[in-house]
Amino acid sequence: MTRMAATRDGYGQALLDIADDDRVVVLEADLGKSTKSLHFRKAYPERTVSCGISEQNMLLVGAGLASSGFIPFASTFAIFTERAFEQMRNGVARPNLAVHLCGSHGGTHTGTDGSSAQSIEDLAIYRTLPNVVVMHPCDDVSTRELTKQLPALGGPSYMRTARNKTPVLYDGRESEIQIGKGITLRDGTDVAIIACGVLVSESLAAADALAAEGISASVVDMHTIKPLDGALVDSQAATCGAIVTAEDHSIIGGLGGAVAEHLMSTTPVPLERVGVPDRFGESGQADEMLELMGINARHIVAAAKRAILRKD
Repeated sequence: MTRMAATRDGYGQALLDIADDDRVVVLEADLGKSTKSLHFRKAYPERTVSCGISEQNMLLVGAGLASSGFIPFASTFAIFTERAFEQMRNGVARPNLAVHLCGSHGGTHTGTDGSSAQSIEDLAIYRTLPNVVVMHPCDDVSTRELTKQLPALGGPSYMRTARNKTPVLYDGRESEIQIGKGITLRDGTDVAIIACGVLVSESLAAADALAAEGISASVVDMHTIKPLDGALVDSQAATCGAIVTAEDHSIIGGLGGAVAEHLMSTTPVPLERVGVPDRFGESGQADEMLELMGINARHIVAAAKRAILRKD
């Protein structure tokens, strides 16, 4: 039976894993229980700063700490990270300071919190900032491994995690996970599905459904949206001749936008983007939201068939 876990739990565990580095400090904005940074706070209260409900201040505290040789990890809900965009831009990204921001509860998969709490634009926002690495891992193992690599990054990052549990895909495969390198989870020849976050498991389910109809689909976990693994995108385009992107994020500016921009400069092939249409979400269970937004396995299958039909 497939193990289920939330990516936010991988983030919380990773903070403990890297705690031996006394430069690592944790910043909270009253949501440590939800983002799972509370585990670090309990073990290392002297290296945890509670900034209260003041996300802008939290980012600038992080900038000050980073400029003094520390490696700060700041977290809150993804939607609340957007309050501090100016501080992330001018205080962190512009001077290229190694502040690592984690936005939990991102996307419509958050479900019952409703549209006001469902950040569907965070990946696009942070992808626009020079120097910032942007990631959206799919399970707790990959979240843990990517977070553990951040102290060596030397620059700022944004990672989106999720509240709800998703299938764990990387137990025993930790060595494959590297910032900036996508991972091919399934090989195929007819269409490539490139996904991130909670839609990676949906993409694997879609590939199974396509296989039952005689269609060979590869599945790529593109956990790092910036820098995009362009070489892997080109390889999939050359092998399959058609691509589908899948993300629980606005159709504008996220993974689909990044892949489209890359393909137009290198290997133009038919591309279908599965993502949240140009609208806000609403309140519902996680599975209900994926169906309502048209981004679950069933819709990925339909997009794959459209992409294949568009081949020369």
